[in-house]
Amino acid sequence: MIELLPFTNSDFTTFKSWIKNEKELYQFAGPIFNFPLTDTQLNSYLKRTDLIPYKVVLKSTGKSIGHCELNFENGNKRLSRILIGDESLRGQKIGKRIVIKMIELFFQDNTIKTIDLNVFDWNIAAIKCYESVGFKINQAYKSQSKVDGKVWKKLNMYLDREEK
Repeated sequence: MIELLPFTNSDFTTFKSWIKNEKELYQFAGPIFNFPLTDTQLNSYLKRTDLIPYKVVLKSTGKSIGHCELNFENGNKRLSRILIGDESLRGQKIGKRIVIKMIELFFQDNTIKTIDLNVFDWNIAAIKCYESVGFKINQAYKSQSKVDGKVWKKLNMYLDREEK
């Protein structure tokens, strides 16, 4: 149904069209980008060596419908920046398929024992998606951000290779 292909500068226009405002950008990407997204920011993003960005493509049409990233920042092995950009496809378990493919990519490396991700505590649909493939909430992790005058609490979730 989907495949993950390298995210390149030819994907910038579609990618930018999915982000309508600053809150959406922060929910998706945290503080690494500023709204509005620019090609300059995305070119810098592509040059980073601590992550591998992918576009999510619907196999039946070849259409780019989303984005995700394998993140190696600070030695972590993290699923990051998962987005189903085509809103008409949300709620159809495509996010779960994306997460499963990302897990498979990480665990191709037998030395990786644990992967994690961060999610805002109010994003119940995403939390349920992650739990459905085996992620658990790391109770020791506490973090929050202030967005538009409101506090957004972050959860950290992890998946151990042996438990998947």
